[in-house]
Amino acid sequence: MYDKGNLSHPLVPPDAAWDPAEELAWMLREAMDEDLHNDLHRIPGPRDEESVIAPADGTPLGNLQEITAELPPLKPAPRGHRRVPERRRGALQTMSYLVAALAAAIASAVSLFSGLVACDPLRVVAADRVPGSVVPWWPLLVYGPWLVASLSVLRAALHRRRALHSWCTVLVFSAITILLCVLQAPKTLLDTIAAALPGLASLACFQQAVRQITLTRAPRKSMPRHRTRTT
Repeated sequence: MYDKGNLSHPLVPPDAAWDPAEELAWMLREAMDEDLHNDLHRIPGPRDEESVIAPADGTPLGNLQEITAELPPLKPAPRGHRRVPERRRGALQTMSYLVAALAAAIASAVSLFSGLVACDPLRVVAADRVPGSVVPWWPLLVYGPWLVASLSVLRAALHRRRALHSWCTVLVFSAITILLCVLQAPKTLLDTIAAALPGLASLACFQQAVRQITLTRAPRKSMPRHRTRTT
């Protein structure tokens, strides 16, 4: 049987203003503050700088330092291009200009000689078709357009521009000169080659002279086609 004498204090009913939810929230908050206080005491202190710079043997950082010390040293990255000295660059540029000038002089001499050789066949073609006073000047109808187109090609080469129409004119009148010279020559293979050689040599030398001009000039930088607006 239950002994009522063992109770030291009689049971008292709770106060009417007591809220069990508020009591539980207060108890949880007190428990959380206590756990946070215990976690702060468990955080280790800052590590010594000497342990990072010179770690002890057997530790993970020490083992990593031993592995990296055994690796071979890195090789320096090779340089892509070697710089050419200024003196050597100036000497190369001077030599390039001399070669271009020599090529232009040879091309001019060959063109002049080819014109002198082709003048007689052109005069023979015009002898029976034009008045006698005009015959000596008749080759200018062939070499005049050729010379003007050649000057246009040279000017375009100096400005690093294309001259398709001028090149077409040079090729057409060179072909006319070669054809007229071949028609006046005897019908043998050797004579045909000899009649066509002056015009072909003049055209080849002119093309190489233009090539020398384009090589001596610096490459032109490509400009964007569309303008970009700056903000």
